[in-house]
Amino acid sequence: MTGVNEIRSTFLDYFKKNDHEVVESGPLVPRNDPTLMFANAGMNQFKNVFTGLEKRPYSRATTAQKVVRAGGKHNDLDNVGYTARHHTFFEMLGNFSFGDYFKDRAIELAWNLITKEFGLPADRLLVTVYSEDTEAAGYWKKIAGLSEDRIIRIPTSDNFWTMGDTGPCGPCSEIFYDHGEHIWGGPPGSADEDGDRFIEIWNLVFMQYEQTPEARFDLPRPSIDTGMGLERLATVLQGVHNNYDIDLFRALISASEHETGVDASGAALSSHRVIADHLRSTSFLIADGVLPSNEGRGYVLRRIMRRGMRHAHLLGAAEPLMHRLVPTLVREMGRAYPELIRAEALIAETLKLEETRFRKTLERGLGLLDSATGDLSAGGRLDGETAFKLYDTFGFPLDLTQDALRARDISVDTDGFNAAMERQKAEARAAWSGSGSAATEAVWFALKEKHGATDFLGYETEIAEGVVAALAADDREIEKLSAGESGYVVLNQTPFYAESGGQVGDTGAMLGAGVKISVTNTQKKADGLFVHSVTVEEGELVAGTALELKVDHARRGAVRSNHSATHLVHEALREVLGTHVAQKGSLVSPERLRFDFSHPKPMSDEELSTVETFANEIVLQNAPVDTRLMAVDDAIEAGAMALFGEKYGDEVRVVSMGTALHGDKAGKPYSLELCGGIHVKRTGDIGLVTLVSESAVAAGVRRIEALTGTEARTYLDAQDKRVREIAGILKSSADEVPARVAQLVEERRRLEKELADARKKLAMGGGGGEGAPVKDAGRFKLMARAVEGINPKDLKGMADEAKTGLGSGVVVLISVADDGKAAIVTAVTKDLTEEVSAVDLVQIGSEALGGRGGGGRPDMAQAGGPDGSKADAAVSAIEAHLAGL
Repeated sequence: MTGVNEIRSTFLDYFKKNDHEVVESGPLVPRNDPTLMFANAGMNQFKNVFTGLEKRPYSRATTAQKVVRAGGKHNDLDNVGYTARHHTFFEMLGNFSFGDYFKDRAIELAWNLITKEFGLPADRLLVTVYSEDTEAAGYWKKIAGLSEDRIIRIPTSDNFWTMGDTGPCGPCSEIFYDHGEHIWGGPPGSADEDGDRFIEIWNLVFMQYEQTPEARFDLPRPSIDTGMGLERLATVLQGVHNNYDIDLFRALISASEHETGVDASGAALSSHRVIADHLRSTSFLIADGVLPSNEGRGYVLRRIMRRGMRHAHLLGAAEPLMHRLVPTLVREMGRAYPELIRAEALIAETLKLEETRFRKTLERGLGLLDSATGDLSAGGRLDGETAFKLYDTFGFPLDLTQDALRARDISVDTDGFNAAMERQKAEARAAWSGSGSAATEAVWFALKEKHGATDFLGYETEIAEGVVAALAADDREIEKLSAGESGYVVLNQTPFYAESGGQVGDTGAMLGAGVKISVTNTQKKADGLFVHSVTVEEGELVAGTALELKVDHARRGAVRSNHSATHLVHEALREVLGTHVAQKGSLVSPERLRFDFSHPKPMSDEELSTVETFANEIVLQNAPVDTRLMAVDDAIEAGAMALFGEKYGDEVRVVSMGTALHGDKAGKPYSLELCGGIHVKRTGDIGLVTLVSESAVAAGVRRIEALTGTEARTYLDAQDKRVREIAGILKSSADEVPARVAQLVEERRRLEKELADARKKLAMGGGGGEGAPVKDAGRFKLMARAVEGINPKDLKGMADEAKTGLGSGVVVLISVADDGKAAIVTAVTKDLTEEVSAVDLVQIGSEALGGRGGGGRPDMAQAGGPDGSKADAAVSAIEAHLAGL
């Protein structure tokens, strides 16, 4: 029972047997506490349960919680590798009661677990209590049988827990293990308490009060929150005194020794320990959606990674090291935390990418550092300008420079470093304060500089909490937004996706104490500032307000489907039409997707059907949608396509979907694209891809519009309904509709032709009636007639036939349409074209019809006019002209 995995499972199983719900660890990025950079305690995910804002279906819980302490007020980074118990990542075992049992049961459960289940000797244990908590002291005597001298009363805040300035609070009781007289140190509360002999292994918090600004009141339902460091307990159970000597760390350090060929002894020991610790924190952070960046949580991750990578360099590792240790970590911890297994490829690739890039600048940076400090001896100080150059040019965080100089006992002028940083910001401000569009964006630049980039949580969650960093309206920062007012909200973190790469911004709601806000759009400004367009529906919103953030789940789901389908349609187009197809623009909305692409001609029905088939083949694979972090050049070399109009940094998210089934790509990833958007978890989540239109956008650019999921099904249902209605009208089956419609169309064409022929005959006096009238116009025979119901395009043919029957003379035919407009054709037999021009005649007739003349040949001309009521006048004008010749 002494292995880390056995200890963890024993703890959880013990509380499960005692009616506790085993709850999975909350993510390292807290969803319900925007004041935290990372989860730092087991109770983080239950914060709203303790305050009464949230109800759970259980009143007892137990967890093994992932914890990172490497940023903010809980920052152990500088000590990691040099002490026995400091870590950037550790596991907090805990049990919780939400208004169920209280002190007596909590103490009983704890004492039975550590003395009976884990078998720790009672005589090596002692406890602390808050000096005023006589109730807890009494229970320790009664339940554990501890004597008064082993119950230490602490009068300070060390044994009184608070959630903050206000909120639930209460006394706590800590259990200490005595490692023995051979180790220096005294019990808690003594002058030597900072020694390593007595080590706290478990803290029991008794939440029994509510602290308000005015006073402290008893909670109606007191609760329990406990926390025990798994690594500390493992040292006790495994009979060692240093956390890095437990089985888990021995396995990681052994893997590091194997990969570097350097024993974990002497000066190398600390480096191996740093690598082992930082491997855990970076891997779990990446698995929980944090990726290295230059802002916020991503920057803390990058600092941890680069610190570990520098120690790999100190060990002489010639190639990137940390990614090669990931399989060992997954083997040791993957069963307890399956997210490590799911993200193993992403973790390894991210570590390799970061270390490869960092190593390229590390030696140059260290060379500069050695040169700048060559004349400094122990106790010396590196100037701030050089430290800033290392940061700004070579990507060395200040703490990495400080860590590199620690062994030589050289410090850094942090004031000078900060001054250089501020000077750079001032220069950036000056460069931004221009005119035009730059000036209108100045408010966002200022807010970005003041508050930093927004931490985006939306890859992993649609619900979180955030704190209002700033409010804006009318291109300026404002103090508040009241009910009925609209403006912009900037938060420290958000699950709302900002419009980018063709994907629309998220909408949803923000809720807080007395305030209700609707979010109508989200945009990205000033390279990383998420700006939420909002309307306050209730209450008043001011900076500093904590809000619950809820993305519109249904809308986000539809957008996810359409975005992922866009990738599949893109690849299917390339597969069907050729690799010349390139994206020229896109729109991904909840209702549909629109994709513009390069192609010189319209697509055939068969091509469209094949594209749709290929895309749906991948949907039906229900393959996982994988995301990796890669260098841009590496991603493109691997075959990833860059999206039109997207701006990429040095590192990019590469989204992979499905397995190709056809051609040279068969068996390889189907779609591989650089994309920072939101996607489905599996291709099957898309449901269905239906193409609804293909059209031209510009020369050489086509556009496809498509539907997915529910919208696609609704569209197809409507189409099916129409087919069934048509079948009913035709009194046929749905399968027979195409043939029956084709038959009707052909029959209609025949009838229309027969009708047109009959009309022509009637118009020219055929069909048993009198022939078209022929009169003399001076020296010429004139056949002239105004007709109705004749298609203007048939007039020339009719005029030709009339000329044949006339022998020698002039033909004038005028067709009057239903809208009153007229078309006129004039024809002259060949023997008269030297004397009479059909063009002259048609211009005379057109003018009479209100037109402006026409054109043609001497023997045949055509024109039109807006006033068909003047048809007789047109004939008369032509007749008069002929009579005068």
